Amino acid sequence: MGRSALVLGGGMVGVSTAWHLQQRGYDVVLVDRREPGQETSYGNAGLIQREAVEPYAFPHDLLKLAQVALRRGNDVNYRFSDLLAVAPRLVEYWWNSGPKRYGTISHGFEALIRHSLSEHDRMISASGAGDLVSHEGWTQLFRTEKGFDEGTARARHFAREFGVENRILDSATLSRAEPALIRPMTGAIYWPSPYSVKDPGALVQRYADLFIAGGGRVVHGDAKTLANLAHGWTVETSDGPVSAEQAVIALGPWASDLTGAMGYRFPLFVKRGYHRHFKWDGHLNAPMIDTDAGVALLPMERGLRVTTGAEFAQRDAPPSWKQMIGSEHLAREMLDIGEAVEATPWIGSRPCVADMLPIIGEAPAHTGLWFHFGHAHQGFTLGPATGRLCAEMMAGEAPYIDPMPYRPTRFRFDRRAFPV
Repeated sequence: MGRSALVLGGGMVGVSTAWHLQQRGYDVVLVDRREPGQETSYGNAGLIQREAVEPYAFPHDLLKLAQVALRRGNDVNYRFSDLLAVAPRLVEYWWNSGPKRYGTISHGFEALIRHSLSEHDRMISASGAGDLVSHEGWTQLFRTEKGFDEGTARARHFAREFGVENRILDSATLSRAEPALIRPMTGAIYWPSPYSVKDPGALVQRYADLFIAGGGRVVHGDAKTLANLAHGWTVETSDGPVSAEQAVIALGPWASDLTGAMGYRFPLFVKRGYHRHFKWDGHLNAPMIDTDAGVALLPMERGLRVTTGAEFAQRDAPPSWKQMIGSEHLAREMLDIGEAVEATPWIGSRPCVADMLPIIGEAPAHTGLWFHFGHAHQGFTLGPATGRLCAEMMAGEAPYIDPMPYRPTRFRFDRRAFPV
């Protein structure tokens, strides 16, 4: 079979991996149950966040913990009925968010983020997707003095330690910069370096079209049918069985279904999120995220996309509309938006690891099987950067980033748990 690979998962992470493998001479088949970019990658904020040099930590502030526990804010929600199931992972998440451990984790996270724009640039240029991408950055809004003070201190830290450009705006300067805002805010931070995408799913499809134009195949199939052959891997698809020398699991929030069946017990969980589009004829100079309230306002092809913060729940639990209702109310306080475009809000899940770093590397107990998932909030941002890293390791090249922080073997495994 030579240099051949199956990539399971047609989101930003899977499509980017497939393209990078193709660039290294691999014969690649991309397998998903839907068309590329129609699951988790479709529903995000559409931001390629070069400034996101630190992952989202679990709060240690007692006041914030109390607010979360009592479900008083709109930025974080949880389902009581799922709490017992997700609590062990949240405890690990909280533990890893302690200052000493978080500092080490952030170092590994920043090593990936610093390459996010340059790796997207390669794929944007090659795919002719520049019409989908804007370079106006985004604006972080604050409602409270406490939030603004903490945010500005963090912004200065990012500028000093990582060279991330930002501009701090007081209330009056923000009002002049964004006259469409009808609610005065305490202040804001403008981050000029990130890109915004007016249709995230369409960008993934453009990358997939680039992959297809290079000779790659995209087929519909069931990743759970993945099976180990004597000299490779096979999966059942609509085109019949497809086999290859190597396989990559890039299934985002569905990765645990397959890895768990194979005997791996990674500390995986999801943060669910919601969005809805609204009719709006106004103009923003940059997308906005109100971090105090957990709501994003994002001009997109279908209208103004209003998103929620994080919901801790099991992936397939019934939707809870509490945050989306709250986000719509908050959005109407800030902008004069019209009616909703969709009858029902979109719901999706972010694939998270308890130590906040993605899992990238060869499976410890299965030769030729590679893991590439767990990007949490930043799969859309990091897909091309981590896709390159994964492809380099698979091809036996010297990796351009130290892969050690993301290795699957950072977690312990009981060999007796693996099926014979």
